[in-house]
Amino acid sequence: MSRTEVPAGRLRYKDLCVDAVDAGRMSGFWASALGLAAERRGDNALLVDGVPEHTLWVNQVPEPVTVKQRVHLDVHVRAVDDLVGLGAQVVDADSFRWTLMTDPEGGELCAFVREPDRLPRYRLYELAVDSPDPERIARWWGDLFGVGVEHPADGGDFCWLEGVPGMPWDLVFQVVPEPKTVKNRIHWDLWGDTRDALAAGATLLRAADDDIRWDVLADPDGNEFCVDVE
Repeated sequence: MSRTEVPAGRLRYKDLCVDAVDAGRMSGFWASALGLAAERRGDNALLVDGVPEHTLWVNQVPEPVTVKQRVHLDVHVRAVDDLVGLGAQVVDADSFRWTLMTDPEGGELCAFVREPDRLPRYRLYELAVDSPDPERIARWWGDLFGVGVEHPADGGDFCWLEGVPGMPWDLVFQVVPEPKTVKNRIHWDLWGDTRDALAAGATLLRAADDDIRWDVLADPDGNEFCVDVE
């Protein structure tokens, strides 16, 4: 896949990236949690299962978790205790139909318990993004991906994108009152043309250079993402 294979004016999902202070430890956690295999890449790690769109990078960074994550992973689990055994902690097991947890470095995630015969091998269920205006930012991304925005039948304060080209799970946007304050520790990489994202209102944070082959951008809510220029 390359940007020349993506329809003009559109972007396509490529892979997911998670920041970690200890990439070795966190790659082991996420590999086991998601049903992937970890391969070290210098200080970083690559999690794979043979399906390119399942690829997840664990990138080592110096900054620890300091605030609630605005992007988090929702995962299928056989039992919450399986994640606890990997180093996660339970934050709230009673308020929702899922269990709110933190990973070994304190980043939030949500566990959705499944019957054993309904537990998939690849266990990333969906990606959730906080926003003061989920409808607006969902439509922004939907336009770039070429998909519509879905809404719950009961009129809940969230919405989502499904069927995004290349994306093997739904992208959910949920309302929060607080503004973004620090760099997201989870972001997605895309195939496409950076100019299409900029024309739609994205901000260029860093252009491809001798050290990186991708452009780093932010959407109108400030969420970082990368567009591969190859």
